[in-house]
Amino acid sequence: MGGIIAFLVIALVTAFSLLIVARLPFGVEIESTEKAITAGLVLGLLNGLIRPILAFLTFPITILTLGLFTLILNALMFALAASLISGFRLRFGFWSALLGTVVVSVLNNVFLGFLDSIFPNLVG
Repeated sequence: MGGIIAFLVIALVTAFSLLIVARLPFGVEIESTEKAITAGLVLGLLNGLIRPILAFLTFPITILTLGLFTLILNALMFALAASLISGFRLRFGFWSALLGTVVVSVLNNVFLGFLDSIFPNLVG
């Protein structure tokens, strides 16, 4: 049960981060809060199910690029989520995905660190 709660908390934090990123001039567009929550859930599922497989398959490239290829994988997951959800668009294509994923990651770390300081063991 704790895993489901942690997943939902992370999805909601991601939705909140997406709403913030949509206000910045990076080309990430989200129509509504509901679309942001859906995007947070879809990003969580993609990062939990598809990203590990892609990370395994691209491990040699990640080693050669000293880990920088991980940013590309994150941007691909972000772009895939945007393509799956109507109302979640990337105006500048891959560049919006790359900038969006970096800012969402930073915001998620800040917000989840804050939540962890208030509610220890909530997320993991």
